[in-house]
Amino acid sequence: MIGVITHHWAKPDLVGEARTLLDGNGEAQSRHSGFLSRQTLISRSDPTKITTLVVWESNEIYDGWRASPERERAMSGADELWSRPAESERFDMVD
Repeated sequence: MIGVITHHWAKPDLVGEARTLLDGNGEAQSRHSGFLSRQTLISRSDPTKITTLVVWESNEIYDGWRASPERERAMSGADELWSRPAESERFDMVD
């Protein structure tokens, strides 16, 4: 299993729209084979920073999601919502 942590920084006047888009992306992810779970976190020190932790069965499955037309549709228009590029990192899940 892998966990993917991604930090997004919404433009201050578009936080609601950014959260809606990311929630829709999470819904699309949940229908993708190999998806296990997702959590969304909002920074206490910066309310424009939206972080997600998504757990997948494998790195290959996550790569498949990243390349899927479903992801492309779910994230359509996202670039207009961010004040800076997202930062993402993959982690191996351990017991």
